[in-house]
Amino acid sequence: MATKRWSREVTEKSNALDLEANVFTKDSPRSIAQSLKRSAEDSQRRKSDPYRSAMSMLTFYINRAGKNLPKQRRERLEAAKDELRALFGKKTQKA
Repeated sequence: MATKRWSREVTEKSNALDLEANVFTKDSPRSIAQSLKRSAEDSQRRKSDPYRSAMSMLTFYINRAGKNLPKQRRERLEAAKDELRALFGKKTQKA
C-alpha cells in the first residue's frame, strides 16, 4: 500500500536536494530562495546544475501542495521563484 505522503519520501530519498528544515515555511521569499540556493550548491545528491535543482524542488513543493496551499503562502513561494532567478543571475519571466 502506498504511503499518503509519498512526496516526503521523494524529497528524502531520491536524488533531490538536502533541504534545510522547514525551508518552505519561511516568511520571506528571499530567505526561501537563499536556502534553496545553498542547498543546491552544497548537495551531493543532485543530478543537474544547482539552479535547475533548486527551481525544480520549489516547483515540486508547490505542485504537491496543490489546493491545500493557502493563497498567501503560494504567493510567497511564487515570489521565491523570482528571487531564486535573481540569485542565480537568470532573467525573470514575464507573466
